[in-house]
Amino acid sequence: MDKTKLAKRFQCKVAIVTASTQGIGFSIAERLGLEGASVVISSRKQQNVDEAADKLRAKGIEVLAIVCHVSNAQQRKNLIDKTLQKYGKIDVLVSNAAVNPSADPILQTQDSILDKLWEINVKSTILLLKDIAPHLQKGSSVVLISSVVGYNPPPIMAMYGVTKTMVLGLTKALAREMAPKTRVNCVVPGFVPTRFVALYATNDAIREGLEKKALIRRLGTTEDMAAATAFLASDDASYITGENLVVAGGMPSRL
Repeated sequence: MDKTKLAKRFQCKVAIVTASTQGIGFSIAERLGLEGASVVISSRKQQNVDEAADKLRAKGIEVLAIVCHVSNAQQRKNLIDKTLQKYGKIDVLVSNAAVNPSADPILQTQDSILDKLWEINVKSTILLLKDIAPHLQKGSSVVLISSVVGYNPPPIMAMYGVTKTMVLGLTKALAREMAPKTRVNCVVPGFVPTRFVALYATNDAIREGLEKKALIRRLGTTEDMAAATAFLASDDASYITGENLVVAGGMPSRL
């Protein structure tokens, strides 16, 4: 795709993207920025946000880079406050932060890991939206990021998959609660070879097996997910809310 020919659907819009210094989150921030948004990127480490901001600015994107661990209440507040101080409004929130610290079966997963999965993958989105909702513009958009494993959690990612199932339900519930001022939708990625799923990207046998499950016969790219997110966040999707958009190349994706 020639990114110089992208539509400018986010001119004069302000978009916050969490966990946005690499992988899917970075590509989402890049896509929104190339379409005209002022993007607020964040992650847990100062070096990471600085490096990501430099890459985006090199492409002519207006960026505010802020350290934010989404489970930290003060850092969430700081993310919102600094965005409002600089831009005066918030039009788009993309909640992308997630962790998968264990490959154990659910009934063998440590209590602390269960707490972390809930806290980062689900609760942090709720708490961030509690803080940010009063500041969202009329006609604003929230996009949550789930995963195709939320429809049928595999053994090696079972509890992670269950938290992503929760995100599918959260999308439906929040869409009703935040309407009509704000639309809430969800992008459901298939397998995308990022650092987050390095096992699948580096093991040839696993990768080939996943590719065969996709009707399109390839894994997804971060740009695929960014394009879907940009659509849902834009006014092109102004009559869409409460939907979970599967972007998985035709992989099985229904409960």
